[in-house]
This record gives sequence, structure tokens and C-alpha cells, in this order.
Amino acid sequence: MRLDFIRPLYERGGPYTSVYVGALTERERAVQWAGLRGEAVRAGARIPQALEEEALRPGPGQAVFATEHDVVLVERLAEPPRPLARFSPLPHVTPMLMRRGENVAHLRVVVDHAGAEVTVFGGGSPRSATIEAEDWPLQKTAQGGWSQKRYERAVEETWEKNAVAVAHEIDEQVRRIGADLVLVAGEAKSRSLVGDHLGTKSTDRMLMVEHGHRGGLGGFEHDVEAALDRWLDRRRAELLARHREQDGPVGMTQVARALREGRVHALLLPGELDRQVWVGEGGTQVSADDGELRDWGVEKPVAERADSALVRAATMTDAELWFTDQVPDVAAVLRY
Repeated sequence: MRLDFIRPLYERGGPYTSVYVGALTERERAVQWAGLRGEAVRAGARIPQALEEEALRPGPGQAVFATEHDVVLVERLAEPPRPLARFSPLPHVTPMLMRRGENVAHLRVVVDHAGAEVTVFGGGSPRSATIEAEDWPLQKTAQGGWSQKRYERAVEETWEKNAVAVAHEIDEQVRRIGADLVLVAGEAKSRSLVGDHLGTKSTDRMLMVEHGHRGGLGGFEHDVEAALDRWLDRRRAELLARHREQDGPVGMTQVARALREGRVHALLLPGELDRQVWVGEGGTQVSADDGELRDWGVEKPVAERADSALVRAATMTDAELWFTDQVPDVAAVLRY
């Protein structure tokens, strides 16, 4: 999982009120929020009006993270979460991240001779665009006569122009979001033409999906989800293999040291880690020993959950985060 989307949480000072709220009815939600609000206030939180409004907003559930002045991040949840309110130096993001799961930056492309529907997943909310460069002529006919070959050539040139336009859009989006996968469905000839015009980076990430066509996706979504699951399984297995080959760091002391040195490519968490560590204001200032932080010049280390501190350090060093039950404790895959 890439953590860019939570970076704004660490670019302003805390402490943070982290709220997980969700209920089926408006009344249930109001009662739930009243209890959570009381917990946060008793812990020392000051509740801004924007947090009040978000906590009561209709919906199955959401995670809300706020400073004493404003809401910094809201994550809509598909199902009601376990109600929770926490006031702490760092935002309590682990339950949200575990619900979200490892996300894959990817493109979903449904193509035909007229163009394509391109949906981008990564770098924010999903965004869709319709690519159509040329609209005539699109269909070959059996009209015969001296103009038949010329007409067919014009049709093929139109197909080619549209394929070039689609490939250009794919290349641009792959570059912009750093996509891991490009999933392409639609008319077979059009898929082939688009593939012929993609750049090397996009070609290396392209995977053909059999079902789906513009205007009616058919089994496209099912195929896409299956492809993403397979990619995630392979990726997780690769990271675990690299960790074993490297004899990579395991445990809070070793992993924190690697994060401070900027050497972590992927942080591996077995789940929530509700144990105490010490942190400073700097993104990688985390240690199991408060004396160690003081030796580095942190005047007043503060206690924090291990998972919250590790996620902040991973975010601020551009490390990935993966949840796995295949490690006994927090572990890391190193960049070098």
C-alpha cells in the first residue's frame, strides 16, 4: 500500500482526534457520536465544528482525523467500523488502513475502434475519461467496387488514430500516478492496436482482460478484481521472499533504525501494534527507548502507539505498507 494519501496528516502538528463512526440510522449515529465525543473530550481533545459535522454525516461509516482547529482527512467506509475515538500525538490510522487493504495504482481501460473509457485508480478518487479522436469512418463494409480497398484503408487509419490517442492517454496516466497495472478489455483488434502504440513502461504493466465492452461492462469488474487479487498475492509473496533473502530487520528496534536511515522499501505489519514507543516531532523520530531519542536531541519524547509511529515513518520516507500474518512482529524489506 502506498501511503501518499495520508501524508497531509503528518505535514501539520498534532495532537489528533481520530474518530471511527458509523450507524444505520440518524438517531443511532447521533447517540454513538455523543458517546465518542465524550471519550475524546475527557482525554483532552478540543472538538472543532468541522469534526462534529463529519461525524454526523449520513453514510455507513467513516474515519475522521482532526486537529483542534480543523478536519484534515476523511475516509468513507463501505461498512460501519468498530466505534472508536482516540486523542493522541499522532493520528490513529491503522484500523482505516487495514479496512482499506493494499491498494494497487492501476488503470481500467475498455477499448473499441472509436476510442476508450479510461478509469484511473490512484492519486486520489477514481477518475474516468472518454477518449475519442476520430469518428469516421469506423466500420468496414462489403459494398464492393473500385473504392472498396480505399475505404477499408481509411477505416483502418481511423482505428489506428484512435488507438494512438488511447495509448497516449494511458502512457500519461501511468507516468502521472506510477501505475502498477494497466487492465485492458474490449474489442480484440483495438486492444492489439493500443498495445502496439504503448510506451515500454505501460507495456510492461499491461494485462488483457477478456470480458467487458463500452456501454456494457459485462464481467469486466469481476475479471478486474480477480486480476488485482492475483497481483497483490504475487507482490506480497515477492516481498516476503526478499525479506527472507535479505535476512531483513524484525522487531521494533531494528525496523525503527532502518526507517530512520531511509532504507525501508516496504513495512510489513502483522496487524495493529498497541504497544508503547517514543516519538519526537520529526517524521522518523521513533524509538522503543526515550533515552535514545534524547540522545538525538529530542527534548521531550512523547509516548505513542507503535503502529501509529511506524506508519508515520513509513509515510514520510515513501515506504510501502503491507499487512501480512507471515511475520511474527513488525518487519521490513530493505531498499539496499
